[in-house]
Amino acid sequence: MSKIKFLSAAWKNLLMLNYEVDPKILEPYLPAYTVLDLWQGKALVSMVGFMFMNTRVMGIKWPGHVNFEEVNLRFYVKHFDGKEWKRGAVFVSEIVPKRIIPLVANNLYNEHYKAMPMRHSVVVDQDVSHFSYEWKLKDRWNKLAATVSNQFVPIEKDSAEEFIFEHYWGYNRIHGTKTLEYQVEHEPWKIAQVTNPVFDADIIGLYNQSFEPYLSKQPFSAFFALGSEVSVRVAGKILAEPILPK
Repeated sequence: MSKIKFLSAAWKNLLMLNYEVDPKILEPYLPAYTVLDLWQGKALVSMVGFMFMNTRVMGIKWPGHVNFEEVNLRFYVKHFDGKEWKRGAVFVSEIVPKRIIPLVANNLYNEHYKAMPMRHSVVVDQDVSHFSYEWKLKDRWNKLAATVSNQFVPIEKDSAEEFIFEHYWGYNRIHGTKTLEYQVEHEPWKIAQVTNPVFDADIIGLYNQSFEPYLSKQPFSAFFALGSEVSVRVAGKILAEPILPK
């Protein structure tokens, strides 16, 4: 039986600012039966801003919930399913402008959505474009922004960009012995060079205080992907420790 496709959309204009953190601060968020996926020995988290476009939930376009912004904080894990390692992402927090999304996703899938006023802008120049994602918390507008080249190229194999962007699994902690696994399907994305990254936010107000020393520094790296059509399917629940390869 094919896995249920519960979401289809276009994810567009993905801006990712990546930060190195102490792996210990991620332990409370680590789903059961997953381990941290490190980049050259470093534990990374990503601040991500992008556009949801042409969104359908269970094949239905819900009025007022078709095109909207999202900003999230995520980190990287892997899970061994008995045959192979699957590389995936875990979300610490996801911000959207629509209140119905947290109501549904948080209750059905134990997600970590919050609804806040949001806005975005794109200013196109001759050689570069300026992207900005903003969200309002306690009367303050927070910002994730950067200048992006208008020249796009494929992602190189085994590159830092491939590590950040090419995750086709997601893992969600239900409790200490249960993890929800979902599968993300999309074509390989094209990327562009990023300069002048900006993350100006109330980090303590948004996230656990343990993130503040790391997210308040300059990012370890900054990437941008054009994006594509995406499908997300519920793969199932992981209820037992897999037998790891020898």
